[in-house]
Amino acid sequence: MPWNKQDYPVSMKNLDARVRNKAIEIANALLEEGYEEGRAIAIGTARAHEWDDNHPKHHDDKK
Repeated sequence: MPWNKQDYPVSMKNLDARVRNKAIEIANALLEEGYEEGRAIAIGTARAHEWDDNHPKHHDDKK
């Protein structure tokens, strides 16, 4: 089941919105590749944190 900004896994609820949105994007792509949901969520969340670390926010960015 694909997720979106309003409907996402409970495990993502405490993530910063920017990280959560990227995790949703990555997890959805992994689902399309055939990953099972739990694995897609875990990998998506980890990769979103890595992405956030490598793409610093600018103070004019909006959440």
